[in-house]
Amino acid sequence: MERILIIEDEVEIAELEKDYLELSGFEVDLESNGKLGCSKAISGEYDLLILDLMLPDMDGFEICKMVRAKKNIPIIMVSAKKSDIDKIRGLGNGADDYMTKPFSPSELVARVKAHLARYQRLVSDSVKSNEFIEAGEIKIDKTARRVFINGEEKIFTTKEFDLLTFLAENPNRVFKKEELFNEIWEMESLGDDCATVTVHIKKIREKVEKNSAQPKYIETIWGVGYRFKL
Repeated sequence: MERILIIEDEVEIAELEKDYLELSGFEVDLESNGKLGCSKAISGEYDLLILDLMLPDMDGFEICKMVRAKKNIPIIMVSAKKSDIDKIRGLGNGADDYMTKPFSPSELVARVKAHLARYQRLVSDSVKSNEFIEAGEIKIDKTARRVFINGEEKIFTTKEFDLLTFLAENPNRVFKKEELFNEIWEMESLGDDCATVTVHIKKIREKVEKNSAQPKYIETIWGVGYRFKL
């Protein structure tokens, strides 16, 4: 049974999320204290973390950063804050998803299932022989999930790697933001999710481009989306 940790100081919300996830077959632990939750997330055997942004003793940004430095499990950040700045910070610190309160518990369950399904496939794929994608200075080891730029390894989050790999496997084709979100996050975009794609593209460019303001590989097609140039 897959285990989920919820770090949330609003007891009613945490209990509601827990009930829906347990009804869907997950084992769920709750923690309302940020510091204790961070320690539990790092030391415990969890398959996914649901992390509230606003916690009284340690904010979700710092927790996310510390957990991501130790573990590669999916992290879903939730918050009442709706600004793009908070979403950018959350995703930039290693979160795989950002959900704005209020949201339906069924939507949370759907996203949890999608992230876990993709994560499990990635884990099972690790037994295969290494498969590479090479484009200019970029070398992607799909099996080991490693990216090298001019021979130097760059660290990518799960979704950054998935998005770069998908674009590199489909060069010179233009994808709308909604298409990329549907493909990488495996769920239908709800509108503001397009900002999630934009943030991830920005982070990828910072790692693969010599000048992210004038990208050589990932091109913006204004009013449409993005394409990987070869």
